[in-house]
Amino acid sequence: MTSAHVIDSAFLGDLFGGAELRAVFADTRQLQCWLDFEAALARAEAAEGIIPQAAADEIARVARVELIDLAALREGVNFTGHPLISLVRQLAGLCAGDAGRYVHWGATTQDVTDTGLMLQAQAAYRIILRDLRELASALAELAGRERDTLQAGRTHGQHATPITFGFKVAVWLDETLRHIERLEQAAPRVFVGEFAGASTTLASLGAGPARALAVQRRLMTELGLGVPVIGWHAARDRYAELGLLLAAIAGMCGKIAHEVIMLQKSEVMELEEPHHHGKVGSSTMPHKRNPMGCEGIMALSRLARSLVLALLESAATAEHERDWAAVHTEWAAMPEICITAGAAVSQTRDVIRGLHVYRDRMRANVDALHGLILSEAVMLALGEHIGRQVAHDVVYEAAMAAFEQRRPLAELLLADPRVAAHLTTAEINDLLRPEAYTGLAGLFVDRVLAAAGEA
Repeated sequence: MTSAHVIDSAFLGDLFGGAELRAVFADTRQLQCWLDFEAALARAEAAEGIIPQAAADEIARVARVELIDLAALREGVNFTGHPLISLVRQLAGLCAGDAGRYVHWGATTQDVTDTGLMLQAQAAYRIILRDLRELASALAELAGRERDTLQAGRTHGQHATPITFGFKVAVWLDETLRHIERLEQAAPRVFVGEFAGASTTLASLGAGPARALAVQRRLMTELGLGVPVIGWHAARDRYAELGLLLAAIAGMCGKIAHEVIMLQKSEVMELEEPHHHGKVGSSTMPHKRNPMGCEGIMALSRLARSLVLALLESAATAEHERDWAAVHTEWAAMPEICITAGAAVSQTRDVIRGLHVYRDRMRANVDALHGLILSEAVMLALGEHIGRQVAHDVVYEAAMAAFEQRRPLAELLLADPRVAAHLTTAEINDLLRPEAYTGLAGLFVDRVLAAAGEA
């Protein structure tokens, strides 16, 4: 075990990133993306008559990471201080005949590395978007199932008015749907390749405007990326935008996880993250059923949000026509934010899929304050007779006494002649039925589910 980063840890790595996303950003995947660029560039140049077709075929034949001497590559990078030149030399050396002389024709290092990282980011995006859609499906199923499950709404950490658990989940779902929309809208703007030469003027190709632009177009089409309108070596906003979106998505996942933790407290126990026999919460307290999965999601959320700052710095400080500091920063930050945000999404999906809902505890907590959760309903009904502000004062006095004396709100209301003069016992009891005061919760759930079905 020689890993220096928890994401690549042999025994902790799965807590911080899924195998799919780790594979996307593995060394060999990065190198293959660079080689894919070189092969596609050669083919595009051959198609436009800039290099011989035979040379392009040979370059493409040997542009495979398994043919690269990785030990020699590492030595070369350390000796030259340059991340790409050793790979270009090896690729040229693998070519038969004189095909190697056409490797990297007209390109600059950052064309290769920027496009390579964009290919990796695009692959990560597809995985994350897939998992986010699966999270949305899990939330939709849960919201529909719990559409009418009574729960205490909480504001400022205190009981407010009744809601349904399905309503709470529908709020999460609605936010998830917006994030899916944001990712889909951002894709054509973000996933754009780069082939522009040293100062991004494409002077290095020397083939005239029509053929130079045709090479660029062919190259990006083969790689599945957008064609840049102008070079972007010093315009790093695309990585920053993707990072911001991923940080926001991870933030949502962390918020959902935190809500589960709050509702899994022993004295609340309305929800519980998935649990199986053999899952251990404590090395010293055998009874513990700790929400460690949700705590892990919160950690991933924090990491993703912190990493976006590095990408914003690169976008804000890249100098002149190229700034290698920005590239180095993105090599570190982009993989990690994709992996941690992606793990937050997939782990949140798994929590929602296996979430335990304790409806009896939800109902017990609604009733815990003996009617105080319906004070608004009483105030509004009484306000029709004596005015809202006066009614607020009257119900406030009864509510404070009920809380401090641990007595039912109905009892104190009925004892107040200002209330009894206008509301009967039956009316008060009816107003204090929580299931009658969930407003349009069910309708709103249905609206979100309809939107989810159209997404």
